Amino acid sequence: MNPHHHAPVTAPGVALRRYGAAEATDLHDFHQIVLGLDGAMEMTVDGVGERIDCCSAWLIPAGAQHDYAGIGENCQLVLDLPATSLAVPERLFRAARAVRIDPALTQLVQQIAQQAVLAVPPRVSADSTDFAASADFTASYARRFHWDASARLCAAVIAQTGIEGGAAFEAAAGLDYARIDRWLRAHLAEPLRIADLAAHCGFGMRRFHQLFIEAFGETPHRYLQRLRLDTALTLLADPRRSLIDVALEVGFGDQSAFTHAFTRRFGLAPGQWRTLPPQDSSARP
Repeated sequence: MNPHHHAPVTAPGVALRRYGAAEATDLHDFHQIVLGLDGAMEMTVDGVGERIDCCSAWLIPAGAQHDYAGIGENCQLVLDLPATSLAVPERLFRAARAVRIDPALTQLVQQIAQQAVLAVPPRVSADSTDFAASADFTASYARRFHWDASARLCAAVIAQTGIEGGAAFEAAAGLDYARIDRWLRAHLAEPLRIADLAAHCGFGMRRFHQLFIEAFGETPHRYLQRLRLDTALTLLADPRRSLIDVALEVGFGDQSAFTHAFTRRFGLAPGQWRTLPPQDSSARP
């Protein structure tokens, strides 16, 4: 069976997908997380088959061919994740595997699935906006939903015990990436002191830097910059926080530096990102 071919994916995306009973094969150059939502499906990756239901998920590395089929009526939440698009340790996708997910992550999956259904931009009046501007608005609205939902899902997946990779594996590898990720998230507002982080993990500076790159796929400073901007997405959803408050909370020295980095990464300035209508029932046409 020939795998499906995909157009290039450069940004993370979240979608609700229903799988038919006929077996299909897929292969793509981006990572993927299939999170159980309603019903069930069967997936086989690298010869290992597991059923996905509302309490489980499949982590599929880029380049891993996988066969799948739905079991009756089903709907799953699928995260397409190009490498280096979000702050995700490279080792999370060291191998394809099915995992159980905890109630907190199950609840988040359900919440984002509801938002995916409602994430339709309000109609723009033809009297006040031309078609080109309307198309730009729709694209911006969709971009915000996909980036924000993907960042929240990835943070939850990394944090959850059981998806971390297993204590035995991390002990053998020498670095617990989930523990490092938690430490960095707790110290976003502070300048990164590699020596402190290395000491926290029980390593010298040189050895820690080497292990970090092996686990995360990039240097500590590059990963932290990505993590700061991912976290800013969530903070911007709170209207009580000013832009300068968000900038300082995620570790930028001033609002100008934050705006420049955010705009380069997400294609919209933080103020524009925030002023898009909310993704709830009131946003439906």
